[in-house]
Amino acid sequence: MTTAITPATRLEALEAMSDDEGLDVLVIGGGVTGAGIALDAATRGLRTGIIEAQDWASGTSSRSSKLVHGGLRYLQMLDFSLVHEALTERDLLIKEIAPHLVKPVSFLYPLLKHYERPYVGAGVALYDALATIGSRKGRAMPFHRHVSRKGMAKLFPDLRHDAAVGAVRYWDASVDDARLVLTLVRTAAAYGALAAPRTQVVELTRNGLGKVTGAVVVDLETGAQHTIKADHVIAATGVWTEETESLSGTEGGLRVLASKGIHIVVPRDRIQGDVGLILQTEKSVLFLIPWSRYWIIGTTDTPYDENPVHPVPTGADIDYVIDHANAVLADPLSREDVIGTFAGLRPLLQPGTKDGTSSAKVSREHTVASPAPGLVSIAGGKLTTYRVMAKDAVDFALGARAHKLPSITDQIPLIGAVGLEAVTRQRRALKEKYGWSEQVIDHLLHRYGSALRDLLAAIARQPDLANPLEHAPAYLRAEIAYAATHEQVMHLEDVLEHRTRLVYEVADSGVAAIPEILAIVSPILGWDEARQQKEAASYTASREAKAAAALTATDAEAEAVRAEVPDLVPLHPMGTEEVRTEQS
Repeated sequence: MTTAITPATRLEALEAMSDDEGLDVLVIGGGVTGAGIALDAATRGLRTGIIEAQDWASGTSSRSSKLVHGGLRYLQMLDFSLVHEALTERDLLIKEIAPHLVKPVSFLYPLLKHYERPYVGAGVALYDALATIGSRKGRAMPFHRHVSRKGMAKLFPDLRHDAAVGAVRYWDASVDDARLVLTLVRTAAAYGALAAPRTQVVELTRNGLGKVTGAVVVDLETGAQHTIKADHVIAATGVWTEETESLSGTEGGLRVLASKGIHIVVPRDRIQGDVGLILQTEKSVLFLIPWSRYWIIGTTDTPYDENPVHPVPTGADIDYVIDHANAVLADPLSREDVIGTFAGLRPLLQPGTKDGTSSAKVSREHTVASPAPGLVSIAGGKLTTYRVMAKDAVDFALGARAHKLPSITDQIPLIGAVGLEAVTRQRRALKEKYGWSEQVIDHLLHRYGSALRDLLAAIARQPDLANPLEHAPAYLRAEIAYAATHEQVMHLEDVLEHRTRLVYEVADSGVAAIPEILAIVSPILGWDEARQQKEAASYTASREAKAAAALTATDAEAEAVRAEVPDLVPLHPMGTEEVRTEQS
């Protein structure tokens, strides 16, 4: 059985983090970087805790393009080392660390003119070559191929005939970003990390010399205050970086601006194509990504100055993506084709650091800095290189000790990776026993890998869990139960937004499936009828507000509409004046 994290282990983690022993490392931020840091620190033998103010991956790390890639565009900047690093991490994830979660996906790079073929082909050939250099177990991806206009029509029938004279087909990878984060957290917990979501830092404690010695945090579920002692505090809070740094009482630190990127989701059968597309626009890169039962299309790149908690796509954002996709599609999309949308904020690292900051520029993509002794801050980077970022952050925190406790996360498979091949070979038996289709079995192996055995054990105890949800048949009832028993579900929105992706996978955002989902999780989590009604009402109201925001023209208007619906568990204002005394 794999490690389970639950509401109960969350409380136990908070109590353990608050004991007199203290932590070696306290990680603030439960996105992919923070989760990676927690795993890195725990596997070095350090007593590690990780806290997150919302649900795991609730910020940028659940709202990305879902791509694990080397950064083809960086070749244009001649940044070969950066591309090689990302490609190395991509292939490591596919072959060793998370082969169940990270899967190859191919893209067409359309050529507008015949003379583009030689230099685009040379660039992609270099991309392939950089992926091969230093590879431990050979290539994880096929080599690129040149495609004629006829071949392009076969691979992507809905590409307009006059949109390109040909294409280059190349391979990268995709991942369910929120699932990757959750699996990292669970794997870290398996190695001893203490994990507590819905826990917000409100103060960084310091000694008389100004060294950060830990943090005061608030359990947002109960209002209880906890003081956590830590030798090192590492902040990986993305667009909240400057806000977190300010708690140290210094003026130093990293400077981060937010940029909004949105995606739309359309059913897979709406666009006829077997591969993805990558297109250059005047503002950003546009991807059409084949993903399971649908297409993810995006993204945008616009400055964002509103509250970072709930960025939402505006009507203007959605129209922009549709218009640019329609420029190459033979059968144009309309608003009616869009079944879901999501928006995320990129933490754009600004050059240099604030005064009084000790920093180590470790990559053009990310930076590690120390705004105050005892506090390390990391920002920038991308999902693909989370492991490198985590290593750099922990190395920087440990200083001279790092060489005695080197990172070993390149050798640590995530939960579900070990034994994947053995469980995959049980396909026929699963099909015969449960009547599941190949698509259902692929879905389960992709999400759980060898941890599918945990779900099978639950089904053995309760056979009806083998059935699909009535109003969301892509998911089994067992998956909902497993989210409650193993994946630290605190609220209904956690199930719909991050444990599944029903929030944008179906046109009603999963609202029709709520009664059945509540019937499954409520006995496990001890929710009474009043709690169930409260959870359902909160989620439904937030979805309605998001739909209303999609009709607005600006971020300010969209934020105003979304802000009309209060969060079920609101964040605490920074500072400790209103924090309640710790409850026993």
